[in-house]
Amino acid sequence: MLSVALRTLHTRCATFVGAFVALSLGVALLTVMGLALDSSSDAPGRRPERFAAAPVVVKGTDTLRVSTPIGERIQRLAHPRAVPIETVLKLKELGTVVQDRTFSVSAADGPGNLVGHPWSVAAFAPYEITAGRAPKTADEVVVSGDWSKPGERFRTGRGTVRVVGTVADRGFENAVFYTDSQAARLSPISVQSAVDADAAAVRKAVRGEGVEVLTGDARRRADPDLDRDREAITAMTALFGTAGGVSAFVSVFVVASTFAFTVAQRRREFGLLRTAGATPGQIRRIVFTEALVVGVIASIAGCLLGSYAAPRLASWLVDGGLAPSWYTIGNSTWPYHLAFWIGLLVALCGVVAASWRAGRTSPTEALHDASVDSGVMTWGRLLSGAALLLTAAVTLGMALSGDPSELLHRKSYVSRPMLLITAFAFLAPIVVRPSIRLVAWLPARLPGAGGMLVCENAAAGVRRTAAIAAPVLVTVALSGSLLGATATLNRAKATETRTQTTAAFVITAASGAGFDEVTLTRLRAVPGVTVSPTSSTAVHVMEDGVALVRSEARSAEPGLLAATTRLPLASGKVSDLDDDSIIVNEEWQRHTVGQRVQVWLGDGTRKTLRIAAVMTTGTGNNGAYVTPRNAPGSSVDRVDVTPATGADAGSVAAELRAAMRDSGGRLLTKAEWVRATYPETDPTTRLGLMLVLGIALVYTGISLANTMVMATSDRVRDLAVLRLAGATRWQALRLVGAEALMVVVVGALLGLLVACLDLAGMWGALGLLSVWTSIELPWAVIGAAVAACALLAMVASVVPAWFALRRRAVESAAGRE
Repeated sequence: MLSVALRTLHTRCATFVGAFVALSLGVALLTVMGLALDSSSDAPGRRPERFAAAPVVVKGTDTLRVSTPIGERIQRLAHPRAVPIETVLKLKELGTVVQDRTFSVSAADGPGNLVGHPWSVAAFAPYEITAGRAPKTADEVVVSGDWSKPGERFRTGRGTVRVVGTVADRGFENAVFYTDSQAARLSPISVQSAVDADAAAVRKAVRGEGVEVLTGDARRRADPDLDRDREAITAMTALFGTAGGVSAFVSVFVVASTFAFTVAQRRREFGLLRTAGATPGQIRRIVFTEALVVGVIASIAGCLLGSYAAPRLASWLVDGGLAPSWYTIGNSTWPYHLAFWIGLLVALCGVVAASWRAGRTSPTEALHDASVDSGVMTWGRLLSGAALLLTAAVTLGMALSGDPSELLHRKSYVSRPMLLITAFAFLAPIVVRPSIRLVAWLPARLPGAGGMLVCENAAAGVRRTAAIAAPVLVTVALSGSLLGATATLNRAKATETRTQTTAAFVITAASGAGFDEVTLTRLRAVPGVTVSPTSSTAVHVMEDGVALVRSEARSAEPGLLAATTRLPLASGKVSDLDDDSIIVNEEWQRHTVGQRVQVWLGDGTRKTLRIAAVMTTGTGNNGAYVTPRNAPGSSVDRVDVTPATGADAGSVAAELRAAMRDSGGRLLTKAEWVRATYPETDPTTRLGLMLVLGIALVYTGISLANTMVMATSDRVRDLAVLRLAGATRWQALRLVGAEALMVVVVGALLGLLVACLDLAGMWGALGLLSVWTSIELPWAVIGAAVAACALLAMVASVVPAWFALRRRAVESAAGRE
């Protein structure tokens, strides 16, 4: 068997190029994904940054710890507690104490993520003056980096300041240092302090004060963005996992399609072997051996390619800011073993159906010379396709009747199209022929025989047509489903924002900052308006006795909230909200009006509140609502304004701008607010989706080129007959190109159908969650993918046909080699 398989591979090497390339790229991608995941699993701990030179850091409580029957549950607090003044006074008896303050700073011509600190804290990074001097007055600052120079002025939301000095950029923040007194006025609350004293003495002094004492590497917990490495690694893990899964799926798809078409082309060859005495088992072993040889060689090549590509991917991720600066590829060997064996398994799985079909070839197949495919749709294929469609329908029905929000998660809208794609691939012989008749209905009725010939050729060669249309279906279906799902979700979230906001104006604070009481008093004093200040906070609730769930929340005065916001209530009334109650959504385990629920507020305070109203789930953005008294530590970051009936909008806007001129706030109309808050897919998710689509497009190109070359070489006699019937060389080439183009259109329509079916499920889920929005399809991306497929298909069909037509038609028709 091995010698026959090797000779077949040598003779028909062009036939197996597509499977070899597809497997090689798949194994290479799996190798890269495995190496990347292995390198991210052993992340080194970051060293302290802002307090690297501080002997001791005393930090207020910033975590919530709750005991459960299966262990302690820990969550970060939305509002860390300040270090008590009494504790600061005790620490000052031991040594120098510098209170740290961090607040957002806005500058029109500066970086967008400026943060302010008191100058005394700069020594603990340590920052050192590189030009100029330290600040001495309230309007003087020192900046990090080279975006501004001493002597320059820039306007912030809290007034104009003058740069008197610069310090070197330390890489972890863009800092603006004020005098200690000015920083205290801008940010009165201090949640941590640097202490120059003995650590043991500090611990003894603050025992029982509800604060943490950080020394050594633990000082890292006082740095900003403590979890940024973990979040980046988690995002990369999801990205690589998705890409690896799609790669394996498309690899099996392409390999299976290639081997199926190869077996269909070789049925006369297998018939001759059966006539010569070969048993069905021997025929199956030949096909399996071919796949094994291709799989081994392709897996080795893929591992080598992956070892070359992985370090370059890591460098690109670091340069693009998607991975931490320490991220590099390690020297583990298990990703190579895993990728090799998965590649081999993919090759063997892809050939299972084809080998079974090859073993069923009868000796009389050697005598067949029909151009019309028959027996393409077997009972096994029909039942498999029907079972997959039924599975997709049942799972969709269960999700819609149970928890529709499950369909909005990434794992759902990435996996569901795979099920539908596979089902349509199994049922291709049934759906392809009617689709061809539909697409070619008008061209077949045009003058001349060209349209009719294109239609009949494609309909007669169902196997060939299905093999060409399948990869196009994959690309279009994935493009429409994945990008369409994220676009539809973004549109739904924007619809929620537009529906819930009834205020004419929305005033937002600078990032990370809040409005002071003076500004709020000025805004309330504007005549003829209703002003509703709200702040961002969070509440925590224990569900099932073991799960500590964090829910984002906003605090607001009930009467003012009702005047400027239309909450999507399922039951209850907004006006019933008070200091002893809370508004929740239907995702909460307890969500019946009147029930009492135990929660932990944003600063960790434990409290039992009555449910005043319940909101629908929506897209997941409908958090809880509490009163300001139940949001300790939060600051007002948004003000909704509703003018009185008949008030002039322009005059109101001018007075609002005057009232907040020194606050750094931003005044937006409702329409501008909706546009400004329109959700966008985050960069890591976008990269993951584009990587998946890139994989699909590459595999589509491989499969199309390979199948087209095989199909054209198998039709040399057909083209010769056309020439003998009077067709010119260019007419024959146009016929081949038109047929390729029509098959691509059929594949695109089927892929679009899969995408629409998938997005229809999401649309239904959104409707059940009380969010009615339109389905968004990425027409530009779909159009570009179809155009690329059409161009590749035409080139891969016309070029081999052109070489074939260079031979004399009589020789080709006679079958002379």
